[in-house]
Amino acid sequence: MSTHDKISEREITPRETYFNRRALMRGGVVAAGAVATGWLYRRLNGVEIVSTETPELVGLTKPADAAARGFVIANEDLTPRDSIINYNNFYEFTTSKDGVARASADFKTAGWKISVEGLANKPKVFDLDDLWRISPPEERIYRMRCVEAWSMVIPWAGFSLSKLLAKVEPLGSAKYVAFETLLDPERMPNQKSDALKWPYVEGLRIDEAMHPLALLTTGLYGHELPPQDGAPVRLITPWKYGFKGIKSIVKISLVATRPPTTWNHSAPDEYGFFANVNPTHDHPRWSQATEQRIGESGRRKTLLFNGYAEQVASLYSGMDLHVNY
Repeated sequence: MSTHDKISEREITPRETYFNRRALMRGGVVAAGAVATGWLYRRLNGVEIVSTETPELVGLTKPADAAARGFVIANEDLTPRDSIINYNNFYEFTTSKDGVARASADFKTAGWKISVEGLANKPKVFDLDDLWRISPPEERIYRMRCVEAWSMVIPWAGFSLSKLLAKVEPLGSAKYVAFETLLDPERMPNQKSDALKWPYVEGLRIDEAMHPLALLTTGLYGHELPPQDGAPVRLITPWKYGFKGIKSIVKISLVATRPPTTWNHSAPDEYGFFANVNPTHDHPRWSQATEQRIGESGRRKTLLFNGYAEQVASLYSGMDLHVNY
């Protein structure tokens, strides 16, 4: 495939027809209802749709004036919860998007701790109760754009990462924030494979991490995160491609130099450190100009910074976005 060929819709979203609530046509068969659609998809593709239940979030707030709070609620239809929890990437469990919900079903997070360390005046190990005391969870409805050119609109819940970092008082020498996922091949069985270098690591420049849009995420659709979506705590940076949203975080480090990141290490010519959504900068193997919204027919144009340019473009003033993507 040349660098200018577009990846096919089938490669990008092998399940978009299942999640389209209007219609499905597969192998000459048309199904109109959601029940018939789900049955037909499972029959043709051997996919089990998992319904994962998690507790409701306590104290969840839904701000009426999002703009005044420093973030944006996308004025678009929400992606159904069943779609979100049954179609995602979490390579620690499996490389199959359709299989993550089943593969992670027994993952337990009791006793979870996050170490926040490095260049800080007050490094600390936080348990989940400590996190809940920092701030009540806020609902944030964000667009999510995968580097593979599919997208969703998701009602996350959590609080700005900056609130956690403020608790440890970063030193002036801290220029970047590094993140690390749990390393436990018994609980995350695909870590026994060489699919990626484990543990999964990510990083942000400190001004990105301190931006109000950067969300330390603990919930989804008003409930605690299910395992397949990064329980119990993950990162969401909605102006960046989805792989920057590291899941099941156990360590956050304030550092002086740019930290390694998993996908940039794995394929540096394909995945940049910044990974800002940019419709004018194609992936080497497909166009980024358009995207397939899960649940919709057809494609929509991709927005610069995923539609959050007004909030975040100033972070990259003077940078060449075609290089620092």
